[in-house]
Amino acid sequence: MHRLPHRARKALVHHLVESRRLRGRGEVLTGHHNVNYVRRSGLVLALLLGAVPFTRFKYRVPLRAVEVVPRIWQREAEVLGVVCRYLREVPRCLADLGNGSVHGYRAGRVLSDSGPTGRVGEELMRSFASFFVRTASVPVAELPARPEGWPRDGDTQGFLDWLVHFTERRVHRPNRDRFGALFDAVGVPEDAMARFAAGHRCRAVRPFRLLHTDVHRANVVVRGKRLAVIDWELAILGDPLHDLATHLVRMAYGKEEQGRMVDLWAEAMADAGFTDLTAGLHEDLPVYVAFEYAQSVFPDVMRAAIDLPEDARTEHFRTAADRVERAVRRAREPLRLVDVPDREQVVEALRVWHATAR
Repeated sequence: MHRLPHRARKALVHHLVESRRLRGRGEVLTGHHNVNYVRRSGLVLALLLGAVPFTRFKYRVPLRAVEVVPRIWQREAEVLGVVCRYLREVPRCLADLGNGSVHGYRAGRVLSDSGPTGRVGEELMRSFASFFVRTASVPVAELPARPEGWPRDGDTQGFLDWLVHFTERRVHRPNRDRFGALFDAVGVPEDAMARFAAGHRCRAVRPFRLLHTDVHRANVVVRGKRLAVIDWELAILGDPLHDLATHLVRMAYGKEEQGRMVDLWAEAMADAGFTDLTAGLHEDLPVYVAFEYAQSVFPDVMRAAIDLPEDARTEHFRTAADRVERAVRRAREPLRLVDVPDREQVVEALRVWHATAR
């Protein structure tokens, strides 16, 4: 069977994983970017994948979704091919099918199962610090090619500029026709990202490293005292402080644990000989945290509106308004927002959007 031509092999794998998906025996995990079907492999599929028969695998199928975060490497399999050589706990991509992919399954407790907030604890935070060090140790030369015009190594301000431009040109502007009136109504003006750029700059030079950019509770699997960070589709090359900032915000640490995580990250980097990655930490980390709050206002507002059911009732609009209010409140300072509406105004803005722009 291993002598099958590549195209025939790929077609057979696709047929087998699709048939197992349709049988519906296993978990279905839906995220913002993919639907993940957890299934068990039969003997034939396992042989084709080079896996142990009858073990679980994850079949990832992309969702059609609004583009809100950068993907500089379109094939997650290419990134995992490098990552898995150095972070062996990360599940391998067993087959890249073009319109989906098959991955090994990491057994354990997903950290978000305990809730979206709450204390993480010293032991896990030390494991996160170790993870960031090992990710920074992945040789840059082995990573896939970067897009044309990518900022040069160490140009942290150029990297921040790239992130700001992506948010403006690929997230904000393309969605103005559909969501512009809603953005305006909840207090997010057309020049929001220009306001951010005018008030935020990186000061220190730091070498670029591999970044995961999405290390949050739903992407962390814990088994015993070890953790594995999964879902590498949003990995990029850039300033390590950006990875730390997205982690701090998306993990929803309390204030005390957030400060402790920063200290553990810096200590782990220094112990590994990566002191150059910590240059300007206390001056530039707040810039990336502010950027995370600034850019997330667009996907948070759009998702709150899109997720409203067709027959939305009062409770649906109020729940959506809570999401919008939280996003706007966090973005208020970095985007220099002035006219921020109250909750009832947000509810009304969502009602108008739902009735006219959906």
